[in-house]
Amino acid sequence: MSFRFSKIGQRISAGSGIEQLMDDLGHALAAGGSQMRMLGGGNPAAIPEVTALWRAEMQRLLTHEPDRFDRMLVNYDPCRGNPEFLEELVGFFNRQYGWGITTENVVVTSGGQTAFFYLFNLLAGEHADGRRKKILLPLVPEYVGYANQGFDPDTFCAMRPKIQQLDETTFKYHVDFDALNVDGNTSAICVSRPTNPTGNVLTDEEIGHLRQLADDQQIPLIVDNAYGPPFPNVVFGDATPPWGDNVVLTYSLSKLGLPGTRTGIVIGSPQLTNAISSINAIAGLANSNLGQVLVTPMLRDDRMVSVCRDMIRPFYREKSMAALSMLKEFMREGSYRVHASEGALFLWLHFPGLPITTAQLYERLKSRGVLIIPGENFFFGLGQEIDHQTECIRLTFSMSHETVREGIKILANEISSLSSV
Repeated sequence: MSFRFSKIGQRISAGSGIEQLMDDLGHALAAGGSQMRMLGGGNPAAIPEVTALWRAEMQRLLTHEPDRFDRMLVNYDPCRGNPEFLEELVGFFNRQYGWGITTENVVVTSGGQTAFFYLFNLLAGEHADGRRKKILLPLVPEYVGYANQGFDPDTFCAMRPKIQQLDETTFKYHVDFDALNVDGNTSAICVSRPTNPTGNVLTDEEIGHLRQLADDQQIPLIVDNAYGPPFPNVVFGDATPPWGDNVVLTYSLSKLGLPGTRTGIVIGSPQLTNAISSINAIAGLANSNLGQVLVTPMLRDDRMVSVCRDMIRPFYREKSMAALSMLKEFMREGSYRVHASEGALFLWLHFPGLPITTAQLYERLKSRGVLIIPGENFFFGLGQEIDHQTECIRLTFSMSHETVREGIKILANEISSLSSV
């Protein structure tokens, strides 16, 4: 029997870049086992010191607070989130930044991906005045997981970047404010910071400029802090999260080493957080309690700051520097360029004049036991092709040193063979 799906049903069930890539990664790992170098996914590393913290907290709950442990497993939380977690989260942010937010400004979701599904469909699409409004991405490439989240097929409008050459092999993307148009057809501005896939960190000045443009149109500026400060704070320089009436901040516990808890956080106006709380009730009743309960003590005594500063950020900074060193060791000079590694878990590589697309390069590397992510998936909403779209890849450096080294060596060999064709 064949069922007829609605238009929305057809759209959200027709497959997507993120589904294809995640499915391919899973099947490749199952088929290739230890022979597959998984340099494509965004899974955080299991940092031993951090993993030990979560084990110790779980053991503490079992030993010293068994009633709380039982409540965590057998009780539904309110739709907004665990009340104790929300109180401690609000206190933590107010101590760190002096914002003065309340629990009405915060809502929990089942992961950051879910948070954006809710946000984009609350804000984009057909409005009461008949306009079809879009989410403006002021800088692409941008996170592939956004691409198919809108019920409206024309959810995004994106801008190509300005490219600054920093040295012979390093470049950096900037927002092209001269070309940026924010008007009545824009429902929100959205950026990830650090950016997935490039590891780019928009400066405080750039964020301030975007915030002013959003304020002028009385629309929200959404900043995705999946890797940003104060947690997990995988930022290798200085960056301050913005706050104000028109700012929406999203956070996640995933890159703290807790992706399996599926815990996302939205901080914004009560109007927006109330709406998301209502959607939580409709879509899933409540969220997972586990992650909220595990991190609550770390928020209460501000240990979260030192854990991110002294354990998580240095771990990934060292990983980034090692991967950059491997590129210099194995890649032929002039055959590649790399975006400045300013945060997150990735390197963004550009191969000028690549004779095949990076989608084809992805298949060739997969056959050799290396998985990367082709650049084509990150340039949605642009409306035009640019050379970086088919000449760039995302490479994850969160895996073991040996895995990253082997993968980069094979990548270098493949690029060398292509250049000789």
